[in-house]
Amino acid sequence: MVASETDTRRATHRESEILQVLGGAGSGRIQDLAHELGVSEETIRRNVRRLEARGLVTRVHGGVVLKGWVEEPSFTQRFAENPAAKGKVARHLAAMIPDGASLFLDVGSTTAYVAQALRGHRNLFVVTNSLPVAQTLATTNGNRVFMAGGELRSHDGGAFGAEALAFVQQFRVQYAVLSVVGITAEEGFLLHDLREAEFSRAIIRCAQQAVIAADATKFGRWAPIRIADPGAIGTVVTEAPPPPDIAAMLAGAGVRVVLAEGEAT
Repeated sequence: MVASETDTRRATHRESEILQVLGGAGSGRIQDLAHELGVSEETIRRNVRRLEARGLVTRVHGGVVLKGWVEEPSFTQRFAENPAAKGKVARHLAAMIPDGASLFLDVGSTTAYVAQALRGHRNLFVVTNSLPVAQTLATTNGNRVFMAGGELRSHDGGAFGAEALAFVQQFRVQYAVLSVVGITAEEGFLLHDLREAEFSRAIIRCAQQAVIAADATKFGRWAPIRIADPGAIGTVVTEAPPPPDIAAMLAGAGVRVVLAEGEAT
């Protein structure tokens, strides 16, 4: 029984790794996946069959294709998308956070809007892996800002890897504020990047409550990496009601939906 559970955990982890590898180009050869992950081709085929059964990939001759794959735009492009909606969400979320609060802020573009909306706050205790967030909130209004170490990614100024994870796990804060790529009724909260998801899971575990900042375009949008069980999230702040199936998923998981410039549902 123990061996079976261990095998299942390993398979689930490997499937996440496969999705991460496929997320770069949208497809890959079985042979290349086996070489990159250090396992046999037959092992990869078993994992791919499980992923296909979940509707995440499609098998082709000698390879696999990620379903619904589109290349994730750069941080600059994402920051420029839907600025009015993101600004509304960010301002409402910032109003929920009092002066003197402690919080994590991740590397997402909507989180960068939240950081801007927090510029009028005082004495914040901020932990982040985002250079734009750190630059926005450091050296002003008595804030204390702690930046995770490691190499900064060129496309978004984010720090990831073992050093960043070890750093943030030292802290215990009131809020974890996160962005997502998509929210679906079937899979919950989704990202394109496995390292971003690992960082999100870490800060969720180290915070009293986790808050997702997501404009309504994220509803129904798919991405290959699931952040966590939806029940790990306390609140979603958005500017428009989610579709009925997503609303039912969130309600079933006990996630509160707060509408910017509106009432909680």
